[in-house]
Amino acid sequence: MTDHDAQPAQPMHVDRDGPRDAPPLLFIHGSGASGASWGPVVPALAARHHVVRIDLPGCGQSPPARSYDVAAQAGRVAALLDELGLRAVTVVGHSSGGYVATALAEQRHDLVGSLAMISTGPRLDALLPQPAILRALLAPPFGPLLWRRRSDAMLRKSIGATLAGPAAIPPGMVADLRSTTYRAFRDVLRENSAYLAEQSVPERLTALGLPVLVVFGAADPRWDPASARQYDIVPDVRVEMLPGVGHMPMLEAPEAVGRLLLDFVTPCSGTASAGPA
Repeated sequence: MTDHDAQPAQPMHVDRDGPRDAPPLLFIHGSGASGASWGPVVPALAARHHVVRIDLPGCGQSPPARSYDVAAQAGRVAALLDELGLRAVTVVGHSSGGYVATALAEQRHDLVGSLAMISTGPRLDALLPQPAILRALLAPPFGPLLWRRRSDAMLRKSIGATLAGPAAIPPGMVADLRSTTYRAFRDVLRENSAYLAEQSVPERLTALGLPVLVVFGAADPRWDPASARQYDIVPDVRVEMLPGVGHMPMLEAPEAVGRLLLDFVTPCSGTASAGPA
């Protein structure tokens, strides 16, 4: 079952699947995407877990925010988890969603039981040259004009530029990408860079003392796949590389990602607190 019933102080669109009294899994999407990007992995997880997917402010079906600072984003997610009454949550972040997940654990250790990072770049120097279509959509002065004229075909092409091969793209993901504004996307990217410049993700995770799963595509075109080994400094970490997979493993290899998450959360799961139905 799926619903959209949570309304925290900063409204965020929410999808919830699976039993409400099962161990909770929170999925946080990457820059400009939405909770729809996690759709292919939900069926494998919802039978045994309470799966919560959100659209961060300014993305998908959530209204924009004044600030897209990573810490502020994490604060809004914490307010949502408080609203839902969830604790000991396994938080899964894709790409920059991993920064929000990490900041959430930094702010509210009581909410987070474990962390999974999917294609989350560890530091700025691991970023590879970006695909031409993404550079064109972002660079002024023509970026804002192109952004307003994005077609479904262009959006699919921009997603495809992050993949290592063909993959089914959820229809809702394309529609949600169309809803993300140019300003929100640019501001999110700027704040992500500021968060990484302050301290690397592996260093932040080392200080948290939580179980961590890191999943990288061995053919990721956005972040140097070899940079995944930078997470080895985290005391309780498991690093998994997926051969032939690019930046979006949940689209390119949903079965493998689902298995890895199920294997990871089983020993990490705490007791879930059921929030409002």
